[in-house]
Amino acid sequence: MKTFHKSALALAASGLFATAAFAQTAPAAASEAPEVSPITANVTVVSDYRYRGISQSNFKPAIQGGFDYAHESGFYIGNWNSSISWISDSYSNGGSKNVSAPIEMDFYAGIKKELIGEGFASDLGVLQYYYPTSGLPSSATNPNTTEIYAAQNFTFGPVTGFAKFSYAVSNTFGFSNSNGSYYPDLTMNYDTGIWGLAVNAHVGYQYIAGQAVVKGVPTANYTDWKLGLTKDFGGGLSLAAAYIGTNAAKTGSTYAYQSPSGKNLGGSTGIVSLTKTF
Repeated sequence: MKTFHKSALALAASGLFATAAFAQTAPAAASEAPEVSPITANVTVVSDYRYRGISQSNFKPAIQGGFDYAHESGFYIGNWNSSISWISDSYSNGGSKNVSAPIEMDFYAGIKKELIGEGFASDLGVLQYYYPTSGLPSSATNPNTTEIYAAQNFTFGPVTGFAKFSYAVSNTFGFSNSNGSYYPDLTMNYDTGIWGLAVNAHVGYQYIAGQAVVKGVPTANYTDWKLGLTKDFGGGLSLAAAYIGTNAAKTGSTYAYQSPSGKNLGGSTGIVSLTKTF
């Protein structure tokens, strides 16, 4: 699962591709820029991997990376990966130490076209979250998840962003009977024009389908939000800092998303990340 700074999916959705400077070969010759490669890659180190506001790494740093291929027709395909601990942690909560799932692998493809006008790309795609897992009990719901999504990107001067709707066509992140879960969200970025700084804001709502109402068990539905800054150093290097939070529920002493030590995985916190794109 991904966050905006780190995400190869976010790079594909926003259409941010690297450009190269060109040299004039002769004073009288027409200058031509070299073709930009349709393949980009990215590597990120983040202080806490938060996906939709929930820690996936038990408040610890994570290393992430992936690549994208974008065709001039608007078709794109990519892969993104991150170290995680949430699957093994959830079974540790129940006393099981045999479940191992140290990595998340995301595979996605879609098409993005400027159907409305320049700077307003519409995006349709499918995303497969895959978790190589060992020791998972046969009675457990597989955490692998398939979502389809539709997004509308927009540009208004220095303000860019997208509104997106993601819909699960499988069980969702290990919740049983959760086909039909969904996540609408809005992300906006404001280029200040000062020192390469951009202001980032995000809000989303995670709905988990098929939940039974059980006394003493908090609902898994919640709203998440983020406010942050990104510093572009040039050359594909950027540093981001953000404050992230959710209203994930708590019943008694139990959180809907709880670490092995009993902490709220959706609690408000600050995170920093360093990303290099190629």
